[in-house]
Amino acid sequence: MDYDVKDLGLAEKGKLRIEWAYQSMPVLQSIEERFGREKPLAGVRLSACLHVTTETAALVKALKAGGAEVRLCASNPLSTQDDVAASLVQHDQVPVFAIKGEAKETYYRHIYACLEKRPQVTIADGA
Repeated sequence: MDYDVKDLGLAEKGKLRIEWAYQSMPVLQSIEERFGREKPLAGVRLSACLHVTTETAALVKALKAGGAEVRLCASNPLSTQDDVAASLVQHDQVPVFAIKGEAKETYYRHIYACLEKRPQVTIADGA
């Protein structure tokens, strides 16, 4: 799997933080359960350029449960949570391209990495 994160050794910490945040998202939990059963996004290539945070991780996991082939890059390198990025790669097999404080060149390389799979759907928060 293609990815670029700071350190996969941070994955366990990230997993715990994602699980904690997820507990406060009952609507997203319901959507993920339904998506897991129905797979409404089966076969859809989806790339997201969002803040790589625990909340975004929960959304990405729900989209993947729905059958989407998801790739994620950071919309703001300053808000990237490296442990969350590592967890999505290690535990959820999501290609993530995000490193806290990444340089401009790396930032754009990461965006292109999400676009190279020719997504059918993109999600961005203004990047």
